[in-house]
Amino acid sequence: MGEFILRGKDALALIQKVTSNDASKLEIGDAQYSCLPNKEGGIVDDLLVYRLAEDQCAEGEQAFMLVVNASNIQKDWDWIAAHNDGDTKMINISDRTGLLAVQGPKATEVLQSLTSTDLAGMKYYTFEKGTLAGIDNVILSATGYTGSGGFELYVDNENIEAVWNAVFEAGKSAGIKAVGLGARDTLRLEMGFCLYGNDINDTTSPIEAGLGWITKTKKGDFNSCEIFKQQRAEGISKKLVGFTMDSRRVPRHGYVIEDTEGNVIGEVTSGTQSPSLGHPVGMGYVAKAFATVGTTIHIAVGSKKLPAIVAKAPFYKG
Repeated sequence: MGEFILRGKDALALIQKVTSNDASKLEIGDAQYSCLPNKEGGIVDDLLVYRLAEDQCAEGEQAFMLVVNASNIQKDWDWIAAHNDGDTKMINISDRTGLLAVQGPKATEVLQSLTSTDLAGMKYYTFEKGTLAGIDNVILSATGYTGSGGFELYVDNENIEAVWNAVFEAGKSAGIKAVGLGARDTLRLEMGFCLYGNDINDTTSPIEAGLGWITKTKKGDFNSCEIFKQQRAEGISKKLVGFTMDSRRVPRHGYVIEDTEGNVIGEVTSGTQSPSLGHPVGMGYVAKAFATVGTTIHIAVGSKKLPAIVAKAPFYKG
């Protein structure tokens, strides 16, 4: 991931201008899911906003950490910097920051053996800076994009190997495993979480993507705020939906979605064989008339038209 520090008297104002959620609601130690709207109603990126302690700030200053997708680091940095016309210092710490996501039902138990921070007492989407495995200044964040619970650990690169080794030693009896983004992708899709570049991008609005809950049009002006207000008032023509299938064929990004009459009504954005459910699940944009849960649609796979049912996320409710 990419990590930016924003610090200064106008840091909050800058974040409010470039993000869709309301960062003024954040207390120190809170994290918030949000997105960076462009000026045409699309999304530059989705991100997390962390409200940091002010121990390194001058009087009247606030500090935040923005966590963005790794593939968008330069794009996001340039976008935010172009809007920075006040008293805000921006520091790109991406190259010196490592991130481990320790996820799953035993994550708290495993990590607690390595830190005095009360992990079980931390609420979802909060964080603390503490010592882990003898390493200082580790951010322990009760966040993650798997839906399975756990923590994300932000560590200086010079200490990331030591933290990795300590976590795996502590998790040995719990059967800890190293997994990559492929596993993360199936888990986030089972929860119906959007992936930038697939389900959201520069041409999709958060309203269309079901992210109206992070689009606070009453907080004051921000990029595309008026567009989002209009979409809420007048409605949208397409909507991101989840769907399930009984077929063995997995729906892939870019596959055409048709109605029962063979008319093109949308496109698949994400799809996978759900390891928890044992059948394919997917997401895609469809014309709003076909977005009702329970609607039958068809996924075009070559010459075959495979039936699917529009379903409400999360698909997996374990």
